Amino acid sequence: MTKKMTKVEMFNAIKAVVADNEEFVAFIDHEIELLNRKSSNKKATKTQVENEGFKDIILSVLSDNGATVTEIQGKDETLANLTNQRVSALLRQLINEGKAIKVVEGKKSLFKIA
Repeated sequence: MTKKMTKVEMFNAIKAVVADNEEFVAFIDHEIELLNRKSSNKKATKTQVENEGFKDIILSVLSDNGATVTEIQGKDETLANLTNQRVSALLRQLINEGKAIKVVEGKKSLFKIA
């Protein structure tokens, strides 16, 4: 399966083909500039900001012994209001960040501080 080209890559390829026409090159440069500006304006959404707070709570609740998602939710009132799936997703993000580790014992998944 080939990797799909991004708009910037596509504009750069077109720019190479029409390099002799200054008007086209100026237009393509302007479009690339707009795309770069658009991608640099990304701010964290309300949910992402909220999730960072939940991650801090999860880290404070985690222990070296390990705990399941349900046990983690039972240790904090704020986390008890979240679904298992959301807490699990937040734990997966913490694992990817290197702040937590997952240990599988039989059918149980235990999460610990890294």
